[in-house]
Amino acid sequence: MRTFYPLLLLMLLIAQSASTQAADLNGAWTDDASACGQVFTKENNKLAFRKDADLHAGGLIVQGKQITGTFQRCTVKSLHDDGPNMKVIASCSDGVAISDVAFDVKISGENRITLSSKEPVPMEMLYVRCSM
Repeated sequence: MRTFYPLLLLMLLIAQSASTQAADLNGAWTDDASACGQVFTKENNKLAFRKDADLHAGGLIVQGKQITGTFQRCTVKSLHDDGPNMKVIASCSDGVAISDVAFDVKISGENRITLSSKEPVPMEMLYVRCSM
């Protein structure tokens, strides 16, 4: 379930349409830049996960307020821009249950973001945008 937390964070970033940083988050993101071709594909000009993408690396597809991982789909409910960080609350579903999740998103460089959360377990993950 390593895509769950990053998925929520990205969704929240996208929800803030006034932020140019948030608008720049659309696209394919992975925790292993060398695995972009094994995780994502473009079908009919739309981003999609390749079959068995989760076996190669964690990944997210951000499209507006929607963030999709290989196992979850999230919708941004609220976003608070706090300088270099964004605090996000998203509603996520794994197809069985729906829950709200809070995350922090930090732009950590060009085409790089760091997603972090304190609950239920503290974690921090770096994601790189794939050129597609």
